[in-house]
Parts: sequence; structure tokens; C-alpha cells
Amino acid sequence: MAIKRYFADADNTITNAFEENLETRGTGSNMGQSDILEVFSVYAQQSSASSELARTLIQFPVSTISSDRTAGTIPASGSVSFILKLYNAEHSRTLPRDYYLTVAAASETWEEGRGLDMENYSDLTYDNIGSNWVKRAGSTSWTTEGGNWYTDASSSFTQRFEIGNENLEIDVTTLVEQWVNSDGNVLGSKTNNGFVIKLSASYEATSSTNLAGTNKSYYTKKFFARSSEFFFDRPAIEARWDSARRDNRGNFFFSSSIAPAGDNLNSLFMYNYIRGRLRDLGGVSTQVPVLNLYYSSASVPEGTAQYFRNSSNTEVNYLSASRVSEGVYKAVFSATSSTVTSTYPYLVDVWTLSGSQIHTGSAITPESHSFYNNNPDSKYVVSMPNLKSSYSTDETERLRLYVRNKNWSPNIYNKAQSTPETLLIESASYQIVRLSDHRIVIPFGTGSENHTLLSYDNVGNYFDIDMGLFESGYSYGIKYSFYEDSVASYREQPYLFKFKIDGNPQVNNEVSTNSGESNGSNGTTYSFTRI
Repeated sequence: MAIKRYFADADNTITNAFEENLETRGTGSNMGQSDILEVFSVYAQQSSASSELARTLIQFPVSTISSDRTAGTIPASGSVSFILKLYNAEHSRTLPRDYYLTVAAASETWEEGRGLDMENYSDLTYDNIGSNWVKRAGSTSWTTEGGNWYTDASSSFTQRFEIGNENLEIDVTTLVEQWVNSDGNVLGSKTNNGFVIKLSASYEATSSTNLAGTNKSYYTKKFFARSSEFFFDRPAIEARWDSARRDNRGNFFFSSSIAPAGDNLNSLFMYNYIRGRLRDLGGVSTQVPVLNLYYSSASVPEGTAQYFRNSSNTEVNYLSASRVSEGVYKAVFSATSSTVTSTYPYLVDVWTLSGSQIHTGSAITPESHSFYNNNPDSKYVVSMPNLKSSYSTDETERLRLYVRNKNWSPNIYNKAQSTPETLLIESASYQIVRLSDHRIVIPFGTGSENHTLLSYDNVGNYFDIDMGLFESGYSYGIKYSFYEDSVASYREQPYLFKFKIDGNPQVNNEVSTNSGESNGSNGTTYSFTRI
């Protein structure tokens, strides 16, 4: 699972805009329970030089992010990005174009409040609860009216809105990491007071407090608030990271001078399952196993430990693994064809701890890099053998792919297998859409974060998905995109695999049987549609 969303737990719009009478400002109004958030600037409505502003306050449960990191649900700092996402709310009023919004860390605490009225600004901070333009919490004033925020580069961000109706999507990793570290008194950390979202200074109307402002209006930008009825439009901080595990047990290659150094490296994984759960060796996170490599005529290690090269290109006959996550270990190395012979054509990995053998892997069949006489244009048949027709929101599922070349044509000389071999796609990404309106719920993540890349092992490609990311009562479709060197880009595959999210705990474990081509290894018809 490489995506986790944290939804806002407080939000509000504050304003100094004039009420309908153009005499009284709505500085005491609170809109904490509205399902809309608003940002605008109005110039010269009340007089030739009047200025009216609206800003958004929004806060997220950073303590939950911190707890998830401690529990290992999300990775350590440096291995995860945090993206702030707010969704445009369409409206019938004027929509400004070509402007910048600033998203900055609030430097003071504030309260959400109970107000709703965004038209006449009639809902005040009742019972001294809530924030407004003047007060940040009940009777406590902002240091500066309109809110206070940090301006340093690690705490303040901008986004351009060229058309005006774009969603807000900003990488706020540097700030979230400061919030997460605040409990540990880390240098440079900040207390989580949420965000202030406003028009950038040069786009807010000029006034005595903003002489560098503009003499034109930007009215009005609206976002959905946390109380919105639209599940996927609620403000969220989305944690994204590359969780793909690339285990080369099924596509192990000998080192070759025709390959770049990085492509000569192979990764092997070891998984320490105790009573069905991944556990660190001896319960100690700093304890890692050692890898030895043996040649073999079958699956049993034979002879002495073979020499190979570590990731630094140093020749060794043993290698300390690295800890990937709890109970998961990885060794990265290269091996030459001299590690096998015609009599012993296989390699076997043996893992030890404190000199004692703890695990022997399955036999590895190494391959050699080779040249081709043509530039292949690959087409594939894809199926999902373990996709169920429905899931509940409390499930986290590992979904697997079966892939073969479309033009594969076995003959009578091919050895029959109960489970046909699957192709391993080294660079593959998934996308998930809601079928009722084709809304992209999880887009292809093939950029710098690679948060939707598929893992692979000797069985094939797979990915883990938290079904709590989806709204219950709807059907969804999974699409795939494979990177192809022949076109130097990702190519979307012509299949759509369908499933539904139910609100109740999952009791139906049947594989879906929607119409489509049967490509699975067991003769089952899987739920996909060619598109």
C-alpha cells in the first residue's frame, strides 16, 4: 500500500467582506460548519479604494500521521511525500483566472466554530466558540487580523490557477515533517496549527496593510470542505511512497558488459513470517541476516559459497542484507556466469543469522542478457486471478496479475504445467476509476513518487490496496499501464477489471464473473472488460 489519505478534522472561512448593506463588515462571522471553503479578494466595491478578503483555515490530524509512522504504516522521513489536496467546487458566480494561491502554516491556534452562513455573514462565533477575521478562538484575537502564518520556504507554498477551476494539489512534505517532529522538540519543528490558504499577496486587493496588492478583484474561488457530502472531494493530505518490491528471483540476470551497471544488479528478498505475521528477526529491528550464494543441480545448495559482487562492485562471498520493513530483508548484488556450470545450472540463496542457517530459498535460473534482431512491439493478455467481486472498507488486499504475450502459441513440445508461467513487467502502474462517472480515484503514479508501481516476485506482479480508500456502495475499475522501451513511454493496457465496495464486513469470497476473456491459469472467467 503506497497511498494513505488523512482527511481534515477542522476548517473554516474567515472574511472582512462587507455585508449586503455595504456598511458593516462581516468580521465576526463564522463558517466552520459550511460544506464550502472560500478564498477571494474584492477591490473598490464599497468605495473607490475598499478592500474585502476571504481566507481559508484548515487543519489535519498530524498526530495520526505520527502514530502511523511509529507503527510502520507509512515510511520514515525522506521516503514519503505528503500532498495537500483540495477540490474545486463549481458555482454560478464569477470565477477568477490566472492567479496564485498561497498555502502557509498557521502560526497560531484557532477554533473551527459552528457557523454556516456564507451569504449574509449572519452566523457569529456563538458561545465564544470558533474563529473569525478578528478572533482566532472565542475571545482570543489574532495577533494580526485575518490570521497569522509562517513565511519561510519550508512552510509556505504557492500554486498557479491558470483557468481558475483547477483543484489545489501542493507538495507540503517539508511542513508535515516539521509537524510530525514537533513532539520530539526537533530543531526546526513547528506545532500543527493547520494551514492558512489565501490569495498570494500581489493578488489580494491593495490596502493600508498590503501596499503591494492589486487594484482588481479575484472573486471567487471555492473548494469543498470537510463536511461535504462528496466522499472524494473532501480536503485531504495524501501520503505517497514507492512501496514496490522488485524481487528478481523470477528474472535473475547474469552481469554483462553490454548492460549498464545498475541493470546488472539483482535483488533477492527474505520474509520472516512468525505465526502468519511479519516479524523482525529475534524481535530486533537492527538485526539483519547474511546472504550466501551456492550453485545447485536442483534446489539444494551444493559446494562452497560462490563469489559475487555487492552493489559497490566489490567481490564477496557473503552479504549483509538490509531491512526493508518489519520482517522483510533485501540483498542487492550481481553475479557472473562463472557461478554456475552445465552440471550445476541453478543458484540457491542461503540466509544465515549469527552463523546459523535460517532459510534456504528456491532454485534460481539465471539468464543472460541478449541482443534482438528487431524492435518488439509487445501486446499482452492480462487477468487478475484473485480479484473478488466485492470488498468491505476494512480490508487490505493483495491483488495479483497474470500476464502473457498475446501472440504466445504453445506447441506439443511444450511441457504442461498446472500453473502457467507469467511474464514479469518490471515497470507497471495501476489506476482506479469509479465506474458510475469514470472519475479517477487513484491516478497512474508514474512520476517521481511512483506510488502506484507494481511489485513483483517469482509468481508475478502484484500490489496491495487499502479498500478504505473507496466510498462504499459503488463499483470501481482497475486499469494498468506498462512501460515499453519500444515507444519509450507507458502504454495503457486495453482491460478494465471491476469490483464493488460494500459497507458491511466481507463475507463473499467469490471471484467475479463479469463478461470478458478467460485468461487465468485455472480456467476461471475473471471480472474484466476490454476497452
